[in-house]
Amino acid sequence: MLSNSCRYGIRAIIYLSAKKSAIEKTGIKQIGADLDLPTPFLGKILQQLAKKKILKSLKGPNGGFSMMKDPRIVTLFDVVKAIDGEDTFTECVIHNGPCRCIDKNKKPCPIHDDYAKTRSELIKLFKNKTIYDLVQKASNSELITI
Repeated sequence: MLSNSCRYGIRAIIYLSAKKSAIEKTGIKQIGADLDLPTPFLGKILQQLAKKKILKSLKGPNGGFSMMKDPRIVTLFDVVKAIDGEDTFTECVIHNGPCRCIDKNKKPCPIHDDYAKTRSELIKLFKNKTIYDLVQKASNSELITI
């Protein structure tokens, strides 16, 4: 359901938020090494999060990434929306494009009625689950293998 980019971004945000000081800058090489993720790909993902003002990015030899927003107010929905876009929550399960139930002239896909409740619950979960909540559930050793 979530792209690799999104999963990597979530892992990186949990990692950064779990640091003793969430405002402490951590270099991309360190993040990539600790999470066993490819640094060029991860760098692009973290830059997306910086553009959305979720992370801070500082270039240069002493640069790196840190949390810009308090992890207690950043939701999983915010992260998914920043990386994959809101389409993740509106796309049809079978057809390309948005759910057909939006267009009254089109018949919804065969799984629409079954998936509508799940979609609604998923949106609710992602909007109510903060990065801080995820950090609280994970230990530092688990963060590396998430």
